[in-house]
Amino acid sequence: MSLFRKKSVEHLLATSAQTAGLKKALGGLDLTFLGVGAIIGTGIFVLTGTGAVQAGPALMISFVIAAIACGFAALAYAEFASTIPVAGSIYTYSYATLGELAAWIIGWDLMLEYGLATSAVSVGWSGYLQSLLSGFGVSLPTALTAAPGAIPGVHTLFNLPAFLVMMAITTLLSVGIRESARINNIMVAIKVTVVLLVIVVGVFHVTPANWHPFMPNGWSGVFGAAAVMFFAFIGFDAVSSAAEEVKNPKRDLPVGIIASLGVCAVLYVAVAAVVTGIVPSEKFVGISHPVSYALQLAGQNWVAGFIDLGAVLGMLTVILVMAYGQTRVIFAMSRDGLLPAKLSKVHPRFSTPFFTTWLVGIFFGLIGALVPLNVLAELINIGTLAAFSMVSIAVLVLRKTHPDLPRAFRCPGVPVVPVLAVASCLFLMLNLKGVTWGAFGIWLAIGMLVYFGYSRRHSKLAK
Repeated sequence: MSLFRKKSVEHLLATSAQTAGLKKALGGLDLTFLGVGAIIGTGIFVLTGTGAVQAGPALMISFVIAAIACGFAALAYAEFASTIPVAGSIYTYSYATLGELAAWIIGWDLMLEYGLATSAVSVGWSGYLQSLLSGFGVSLPTALTAAPGAIPGVHTLFNLPAFLVMMAITTLLSVGIRESARINNIMVAIKVTVVLLVIVVGVFHVTPANWHPFMPNGWSGVFGAAAVMFFAFIGFDAVSSAAEEVKNPKRDLPVGIIASLGVCAVLYVAVAAVVTGIVPSEKFVGISHPVSYALQLAGQNWVAGFIDLGAVLGMLTVILVMAYGQTRVIFAMSRDGLLPAKLSKVHPRFSTPFFTTWLVGIFFGLIGALVPLNVLAELINIGTLAAFSMVSIAVLVLRKTHPDLPRAFRCPGVPVVPVLAVASCLFLMLNLKGVTWGAFGIWLAIGMLVYFGYSRRHSKLAK
């Protein structure tokens, strides 16, 4: 039964308030920008082309399906984040509702999700930066432009830009969350402006005939694209990781989570409509910059240049927020004794988990530099879908075990909405490839070895 030992909610809140040492510096607008910063990135600037090939113009529906699945989970996240404003996101929520083993599994899962997300986005950022530099006649040595085997027939050794951007973001995060949030807000404002520019300019070049056939690969293509496009919405959950650094978490956390997801869902559907209306979907095969490509074909090269710049800035904010979320999950797991204590040590000057930030930054920076992008992408999706399912189940459990607990925000339609969240996530997981499930299983097996070899014995709850 020790595998299912739980933290009491009251003890969880008290321990956090006494020992965290993190600086409360974020407001509702900061959290919304944090969520938008995490969401708008590789999904809209890179994967739109992949989705268009798979779903055709019905990519718009794929985005809606992915957004609905995320929306159900977002309501569950909002209830938990406002009720238990503690670092660690769904890991912490699971510890209080489902028990230690479930919390460990989901924490281990989140470490993979956030870490590989930073690696994958750093690779996408590298590609856009190299494209931008080539416009000025600047190019890097071929061996330093991509991971080994990333480009068929080309001898590459190390993705230097991907590694360097990870080191820059790690430096920023290690200095402080207030400084990171300021820079994030500026970059988010720029990239949202760029996305709006795409919509406003592109709508005048839409040819409705390009939307026919609307669903060339049937519903299987739509659902398959939705499973991939889910990656485009990953990030709003990282907002809940900031719980202990929010001035008024009971009010601001639900606002940040729901507002950031809603804003991005509307922008994604609009961009999908414009892009597939300008370019027939089959022409996106092999195109790694689909949004700027569409505007180039429309003769709007000046807009395409702004899009490349927006993509570079947009991916920076995704790396920043995902790396931030990962360090806070590790911080919470270490504070509970499930990981070494050094990982939750807070820097006396910067009030950040300094050592943890640099450890994961260097590790996943090397992964981004040495592993091709296509190997990373689907693993991120399956980990996130599993986390979203877990938080929805946890809401149901907490409603049963703590019915009178004060809740600043209540997930509507319980139990229907959490059940729909779990069903939506499982449905999308079933549309992922078998090799993805195999790799996910291997990661969980490694996690079990770590838990039974170290974490279970060092758990502070056990003592």
